[in-house]
Amino acid sequence: MTASETLTLSEIEDLAFRALVNAGTSEQNARPLAVATAMTEADGVASHGLAYIPIYAQHVECGKVDGQAIPVLAQPRPAVVTVDAATGFAHTAIDMGFEKLIPLAKEMGVAVLAVNNSYNCGVLGVHTQRLAQAGLMGIGFTNAPASIAPSGGAKPVVGTNPFSISAPDKDGNAALLIDQSASTIAKSEVMKHAREGKEVPLGWVLDADGAPTTDPEAGLKGSMVPSGDYKGVGIALTVELMAAAMTGATLGSVASPFSGTAGGPPKTGQFFIAIDPAATSGGVFQEKLTALLASFRQQDGARLPGDGRRACRRRAAEEGVAVNAALLEKIRALI
Repeated sequence: MTASETLTLSEIEDLAFRALVNAGTSEQNARPLAVATAMTEADGVASHGLAYIPIYAQHVECGKVDGQAIPVLAQPRPAVVTVDAATGFAHTAIDMGFEKLIPLAKEMGVAVLAVNNSYNCGVLGVHTQRLAQAGLMGIGFTNAPASIAPSGGAKPVVGTNPFSISAPDKDGNAALLIDQSASTIAKSEVMKHAREGKEVPLGWVLDADGAPTTDPEAGLKGSMVPSGDYKGVGIALTVELMAAAMTGATLGSVASPFSGTAGGPPKTGQFFIAIDPAATSGGVFQEKLTALLASFRQQDGARLPGDGRRACRRRAAEEGVAVNAALLEKIRALI
């Protein structure tokens, strides 16, 4: 059994914050990333949580991400907010953008945020969930370095490119959270298996020749399997249009990897749409949402997207989170 240590969410946030600052990240940039790291661990998505802190620290030190970056916000149209992340962490740029986006969406009924020149934004649902908590329907897109090949091809041209939709309930929570990548599994899960020397299930990755493999290293040199075959490629392409073409960010086909030290800043992008349901539904949004969710809940054993994360979040708040001891040792060595 793998050795682990249980930490509270505040301890996770503090650990991430100190490691990032010590690596050369400003406190203003480290805090939102540390908060998101704790939220991600609480949601049970360990592959995107503390496991990324050594990578983030390495990327600050080698210049793949500018830990001291100061994002630049603009409002080119009445309902459009843009943020140039200045090759810094996406979290700071998104925070800055949301401060303007949320009140703007409530005023206009709908508003969008385009972020470019940014870096890995972690779990996309962490961000759309915040829009739902503000009473808005949150829709998010983020592109990533190429890892999915087109149907009939073997060379990756688009990333795993997640999209996320978060719907608000009447009490300031996310009633529904959809957060999925265009691949069968998130690439970070394959990276996690590679670090741990474990095989991956068949159907996760293809090798460089396009053949199925259980070797995570071969898969990382090849391509990710798209979710639903050509439909997953369509999702990845849709996200690429929204998060790269619509923001002016770097296309995944030429963006540097989110892993390793080669290639300089990836300069990828994020795009968010925030909608006030009161402006579009004639006042019946909550009624329709309640009925929709009930159609799932009334079936024994049926689950909704986000149920697993919600259960993990409750458990983490009460019991803390078990973190791999070797990973903790690695992070503490950074402080």
